[in-house]
Parts: sequence; structure tokens; C-alpha cells
Amino acid sequence: MFFNPFFRQNFPGGQGMGGGGSGPFRAVYQCYSAAFLPDHDRDRLNVENGGKILLPQAALEHLIEQNNVMLFKLKNKKLDRITHCGVLEFLPNDNTTCYLPNWMMHHLLLQEGDEVSVESVALPTATFARFQPQSKDFLDISNPKAVLETALRNFNCLTKGDLIAINYLNRNYELCVLELRPADAVSIIECDMEVDFAPPIDYVEPKYIPTSSQNISTTPKTTNSMAITPGDSHTPIPTSYKSPSTFMPFHGQGNRLNGKNKSKDQEQQDQQQQNNLQTQQIRGIPNYDYEYGTLQFLRIPLRSINDETTNTIEKPNTNIFQPFSGEGQILKQPRNQRPK
Repeated sequence: MFFNPFFRQNFPGGQGMGGGGSGPFRAVYQCYSAAFLPDHDRDRLNVENGGKILLPQAALEHLIEQNNVMLFKLKNKKLDRITHCGVLEFLPNDNTTCYLPNWMMHHLLLQEGDEVSVESVALPTATFARFQPQSKDFLDISNPKAVLETALRNFNCLTKGDLIAINYLNRNYELCVLELRPADAVSIIECDMEVDFAPPIDYVEPKYIPTSSQNISTTPKTTNSMAITPGDSHTPIPTSYKSPSTFMPFHGQGNRLNGKNKSKDQEQQDQQQQNNLQTQQIRGIPNYDYEYGTLQFLRIPLRSINDETTNTIEKPNTNIFQPFSGEGQILKQPRNQRPK
């Protein structure tokens, strides 16, 4: 919420002056930047930090009868450049000079001493504003939204397309007013306004580069291993535990040094041996009736966990090579068996 009241008692010489006209205020002044102010006024007034101008005291005679907040439309008639502002103070100088912030002079494309048209207007209250920083350095501020809210307290109104400047820690940051609601020129005095930021004009979004294309291609797809087979009402055990895919060592295809291929009998024996090893390696089934706070140390043999798998285990074939089988021979015979 931006609170920026305008007090009549801030105007020097505001008491005892005569009333002005009933119509809107219109005047043409020679504009100058704050650098042309006298030293005592320059130290007292901070014109650069905000969106308010300094008008001659004679303009107060025409504005003293207004009950609403004093808002003005500034126009460079030569180049058709328009903006809106408030008034900071009325100075007792000549009746042909006004002072503007430096950013407002650049926006209206005005030089020192050029003529500017000043007209009193009534603006709707703002509800939304979007700003675009002109440098990505604005994102380095710890809380940009709070800094902008504090800076906008020195503004009475905003105009779409303005390139305003705010000062933070002795550094000026320029922001462009991209969007305003409900109109292109709004008042921000005592209003609840939603603020949004657009990416800075020099901001480049970082591109994500994967570390290795192989990691992406070999990433396993997530599957639901706890899915129960439809119609399987006998047991809640997932099917993935009934026929597990276990690691099989040395199950790849081998190559001979002499370049010859394996015979069909050897391939069949290797395949049968691999199937036997796969059926023997059974995963343990989790206890789905586990209760929190209890510890169970089971001493059940592995083959008794799943009866369906144990029934399918085949006896090893006699044709398969069995290590450490057969009859042994002793080099030194016992004494009772020596020939006499």
C-alpha cells in the first residue's frame, strides 16, 4: 500500500491568497533541471528522487480552490511527449519557470529552458503495475519489491511508457512502466496496487546442459512394482516378487580364442544351467502384516517361502559337469592294502 498524502500547509504563502478560476489549470513554463535551483533550495528539496515538480507560487492562486489531489499532465508539444506528475512545492520565483527531475527531462526529450505545457488532470486509482528493470543489476538487490515500494512513495502518479529512476544505496536504477490498470495513467496515492516485475532487458535465462547424454538414455523408467495382478484374490503379494529378475553372473555371450563357435550341445547345457541358477535365486517376500514397533527375526529356509517356485525347481542334470565329483585316487596306499 502506497501512502503519499498532499498537504496544503506545505505550500509557502498558501494562507491569505485569493481564490483562482473554476476551470482546469493550464500554463506553459520554461523547464529546468534541479541543478539550476539555488543552493539553499537544492539542499532542502530532493527533486531527483521522485515524480514531482516545482511550480512557481503564482500557480497556487489558480489551484487553491481545488479539493482533490493536484495532479498534472506535462507535454512537450514539439515532439508530442506526455507524462504525468505531482507537485512537490511552490517556489516564490518568477512566474515562467518550473523545475523537473532529471529522468523526466530525458523522458520528455526536453533541454534546459525548453517550454513545457502543464495542465491539471484527474486520474483513476491504480490497481496493477508491471515494471521492467533496464539492467539485471536490479536483481542483485535483496528485496527489490520493498525498494520499489519505498521509492514510489515519492510519486503521485504513473504513466505507461515512463522510464522512472529510483535511487538505492547511492545508485540509480531505471525501470520502465510496461503496464498499468485500469488506465494508461493512474494515481498511486492511498491505494492498494499489485506490483509485478518483467525480466530485465539484458537478462539471459541460463540453459540447462546435461552432464552426459548417456545418463539420460540409460535412466530406468519408473515402474510400479507393487501392482497386483487383476483377478489374483488369493494373495496380496505382487507378481514382481513371484518371478524376480535377479542378477545373473557370467550370463553374457562368450568368445573363443581360436575363433570357433560353440556346439549346439554346449549352448543347450549352458542355457539349462542358467535357468537352474535363476530358479534357485529367490527373493525374500516382505511381511505385509508388519506392525509398527515390533521386530521379527525369521528363521525360515529360503525355499519354504514360495511353494510355487520350489515345486518348479528341477534336479540337476547328470550330463552337466559337477565339480569335485567322481572317484578319487590315493598315491600312497594304506598298509592293510599293500601287497605282501
